[in-house]
Amino acid sequence: MTSLEMASSEEGQVIGCHTVEEFDLQMHKGNESKKLVVIDFTASWCGPCRFISPVLAELAKKMPEITFLKVDVDELSSVSEDFAVEAMPTFVFVKEGSLVDRVVGARKEELQSKITLHSAVAASA
Repeated sequence: MTSLEMASSEEGQVIGCHTVEEFDLQMHKGNESKKLVVIDFTASWCGPCRFISPVLAELAKKMPEITFLKVDVDELSSVSEDFAVEAMPTFVFVKEGSLVDRVVGARKEELQSKITLHSAVAASA
């Protein structure tokens, strides 16, 4: 089993995407399963990103029905450009291949409420 398969098979965690191929695979899986995908665009040098990271990890544990991805903007600049990310952290919400929302900044309450909102919409759809 590859590290990618191990990461993607474990529920309730934030999956780090280190190649465009890994990212595309995770997005494809999320789209196929009709899961809400929350992408955390982050950077190693970003203080607010480090602040919000444990919050995201806790949400991922509580909500295994949602796919949480982490993308380092310096590592995968083409992916961050595709999503027009201009500040870190930026959280992008994707449902069935469509961008449905975003949160810019380490806003814990807003992040939690948007996840709740879009996961509820996903469950009722």
